[in-house]
Amino acid sequence: MTEALLYERLEDNKVHCFLCAHHCKILPDKWGFCGVRQNINGTLYTQVFGKPIAMHVDPIEKKPMYHFLPGSSSFSLATIGCNFHCGFCQNWEISQARVKDGAGLEGTGIVLPETIVESALKNKCQSISYTYTEPTIFFEYAQAIAKLAKPRGLYNIFVTNGYMSRDCLKMIRPYLDAANVDLKFFKDGSYRRVCSGSLSPVLDSIRLMKEMGVWVEITTLIVPGENDSGPELKDIADFIAGLDKDMPWHISRFHPDFEFGDRQATPEATLKKALDIGKDAGLTYIYVGNVLGLGNDTYCPECKKLLIKREVFEVLEYNIKQGKCVFCNSAIKGVFV
Repeated sequence: MTEALLYERLEDNKVHCFLCAHHCKILPDKWGFCGVRQNINGTLYTQVFGKPIAMHVDPIEKKPMYHFLPGSSSFSLATIGCNFHCGFCQNWEISQARVKDGAGLEGTGIVLPETIVESALKNKCQSISYTYTEPTIFFEYAQAIAKLAKPRGLYNIFVTNGYMSRDCLKMIRPYLDAANVDLKFFKDGSYRRVCSGSLSPVLDSIRLMKEMGVWVEITTLIVPGENDSGPELKDIADFIAGLDKDMPWHISRFHPDFEFGDRQATPEATLKKALDIGKDAGLTYIYVGNVLGLGNDTYCPECKKLLIKREVFEVLEYNIKQGKCVFCNSAIKGVFV
């Protein structure tokens, strides 16, 4: 056990956790919504520090990050748990597991932050991604790793639902370089009904990351009957465009899973509609994931020539040098090494 960050003690041995936007008030011997933070005699502990449930070397395109170190490898890890309960979660076996229910205790044993950093370097990764589940809920572990990774020349990436507090983002900012944020809906009611969360904290996190200088890409998993209407997709695209028209938007195809196993996969026509809506909103970079042939390549916004050709998660052609198009020398937004 490791004492948690970002909490305060209340009377009668209660604690107030302000790591994420749930702001759980936790009674003695009880757990936060995430199921991995426990109040023991008035002290809040994280029960997942050093206990990864998954560790892999992934192409950074899998995050998905398309404008941050494209073509590189990212050492990727997660513990169990999440501060959302999304019925369509694609990683539900680990994200919806809870230590309070006895899950994840076998895992891979204790893996110290130093070991994660050395593994990333040994595998010639340029970054470490905190992903698969929600990095906010294993914040202490992620921050400890990120602190060690930064001076070793490694970048740090959060793949997140964005439901963290401002305090959380401010604490991780010195070490956080990039984030892919899931913007699942543009309706508060949908966030509450499907995810047990709310919309405004997610929007606030995206805005704050942008203000802090973190490179941000947005992903929307389009689920038939949930967030696939023209008006809602337009609201999402307009929000992104209002922040930065060069912020990449990843439109991802839903596959039936978890509690949404009886739904159909997202029709290609819906994905094409979302693509057109993004273009109409003025977004420069729009990508379609989980389906071939609809848009994984990057083109120069000025000369329109192909800059990066991708097939699934592999970069086949790369025409960016020092952050500029090799054909017309136009600057391309992102982090390119």
